[in-house]
Amino acid sequence: MGLFLCVLFFLVFSATACDRCVHQTKVAYFSSASALSAGACGYSSLAIDFNGGQLAAAVPSLYKDGAGCGACFQIRCKNTTLCTEEGTRVIVTDLNRNNRTDFVLSSRAFMAMAHKGMGQNVLKLGIADVEYKRVPCDYKNKNLAVRVEESSQKPNYLAIKFLYQGGQTEIVAVDVAQVGSSNWNFMSRNHGAVWDTSRVPTGPLQFRFVVTSGYDGKWIWAQKVLPADWKNGLIYDSGVQITDIAQEGCSSCDDGSWK
Repeated sequence: MGLFLCVLFFLVFSATACDRCVHQTKVAYFSSASALSAGACGYSSLAIDFNGGQLAAAVPSLYKDGAGCGACFQIRCKNTTLCTEEGTRVIVTDLNRNNRTDFVLSSRAFMAMAHKGMGQNVLKLGIADVEYKRVPCDYKNKNLAVRVEESSQKPNYLAIKFLYQGGQTEIVAVDVAQVGSSNWNFMSRNHGAVWDTSRVPTGPLQFRFVVTSGYDGKWIWAQKVLPADWKNGLIYDSGVQITDIAQEGCSSCDDGSWK
């Protein structure tokens, strides 16, 4: 397991160490937030309540095969006549397959970049030139939550998704075991934020997962998360909070223009 983690950390950290750099791109928007809530991350209707509906679909390099689901970004448009200096914060809930822009935003997020009363003017742009950088997610003291997916079939199949993943982090590996046992079974990323396994332990369940941030990473244990009689569709409190902030690892990180 130690060698596996070393290789895993190297692969992930080399790609994420520059997350706090400022990038230049264009963004478009969806006219309906439902297009994002039904997105590749698998949050479904829960996404509508994330961040006041300020959601985004991100290109593959930011979506990261689902590891980027739930990541937060600060985005501001460069039209200073229409837009504020601080811009707005979005949460990634979908994969953007349009290579013309790094993000496609919900219309609410697109308008939130604007000065007060100028949201409709910004919408008329259709596509806006922007700057963006990754920022920590703050769920106001909410613990990481585990939702049991409706596709789960006790006792042979368990599918879960993680909600309220704080900090500037990614979950890159998940194990599950019966509470009190050291016999861990790995889970696989099914899609987006959804992980599953066909090797489901009996009894109450605990989880451990590898969380990365920048070029740093660690194991986190969440004990007594699912009761023995866990039920599909319910959300369970993990009892842990993730607040790690990505470390700087860029030799040329242009963030001086963002105050």
